[in-house]
Amino acid sequence: MDTSNHQKVHLTKEGKEKLEKELNFLVEEKRPKVVERLSAARSAGDLSENNDYATAKEELEFLDRRIEELEKNLAMSVLIDNGKGKNGAVCLGCKVKVSNGTGTHDFCIVGEWEADPAGKKISQSSPLGQALLGKRKGEEIEVEAPAGKVVYKILEID
Repeated sequence: MDTSNHQKVHLTKEGKEKLEKELNFLVEEKRPKVVERLSAARSAGDLSENNDYATAKEELEFLDRRIEELEKNLAMSVLIDNGKGKNGAVCLGCKVKVSNGTGTHDFCIVGEWEADPAGKKISQSSPLGQALLGKRKGEEIEVEAPAGKVVYKILEID
């Protein structure tokens, strides 16, 4: 597959393993079961009134799209180095501790596919992620939030 015209997908080692595990599960376990269900429903007779056939067919189409999406993104993936940024600056893969006046927060800067705000993993393309990239310990950043502007001070970078 030629990926030269496509955006790279930045993943941590753990994130890539998670996507590979999901792909393997879908291809090796889930898809064969849905194909079997579709085949059984097809052999049950009149397809125009066979709800199980229609449901299995929809599920198979969904699985095939997800498998294709995972394969494409894994083919375009670039592993993120989980080390400290150049010269101590925040970069993709860094863990950052910040304070905003109401407390301290730890974030890991990850690619879009791994973003999980509830898990404190923020995308490098999110407003906070963009504001943090390239900054150093001690610097303050301002981020536009739904409740207004929030000022964060960078306390640590790992």
